[in-house]
Amino acid sequence: MTTGVSKVQTNPYKGAFSSYSQWRNDKLVRVFQPERKLSPLAETVHDRFRAHIADSDFPCIGAKAALSANFYRCGFYQKMNEPDSTVGLAHDLWEYAREQARFGTNYATFVACFAEPKLTDEQLWEDLLWAQLQSLHELDRAHYNWDESVSRNPQDADFSFSFAETGFFIVGLHKASSRLARRFPWATMVFNAHAQFERLRQQNQFERMQQTIRARDLKLQGSLNPNLSDFGKQSEAKQYSGRAVEENWKCPFHAQMRETRKPEK
Repeated sequence: MTTGVSKVQTNPYKGAFSSYSQWRNDKLVRVFQPERKLSPLAETVHDRFRAHIADSDFPCIGAKAALSANFYRCGFYQKMNEPDSTVGLAHDLWEYAREQARFGTNYATFVACFAEPKLTDEQLWEDLLWAQLQSLHELDRAHYNWDESVSRNPQDADFSFSFAETGFFIVGLHKASSRLARRFPWATMVFNAHAQFERLRQQNQFERMQQTIRARDLKLQGSLNPNLSDFGKQSEAKQYSGRAVEENWKCPFHAQMRETRKPEK
């Protein structure tokens, strides 16, 4: 995997709407400016998210490992896919892409939560999730190429969303999700570096972890998500929103080539 942030040392996105945070000494604080207070709502959402993952019935053991070892970062934004929120998310995801490479673990994650909107429909959530990823991509392609280790075509089996030349698998959570494990009061996007799954597979750990998660999800839900597939068998894009998509579903996301700018005279 290529890591674009190694080429660009300065974050290209404005930090005015950033809330890049970590759990430190039993308190949610900003990673780089701990003296700046986070909003009470951001703290509440974070606490609820930790409780959601820590619940004994929650199936994803990878997420549990990330939280218990404190290998996660989070951000809280006002309205999903609004310009200010998108810039703040881009800023924070860039920081995470740089920082997670130093964690030395296969269980790191970045959690982006939004105050609005309150979703009541899975299709609306899916549309909004892909619109947000499209907006992120439009910012990203001004600075970076697509991660060369994954496909940019969402129909391909080796597709993965790319930001700062880092492939990510996305897990969406929201209030109206039909999947109990993904049901959360605030619209949330979880970004997991694709390289982590590759390393787990190379270490012969991925299949066992996948089987454990599916068994736990089956116990919780009573059924498995029909979109689940073995790693590399079909596009992971079908799994991002959590909705059981139709057999002929086509991903609304379109990746563009990196913008090339003429040098200023």
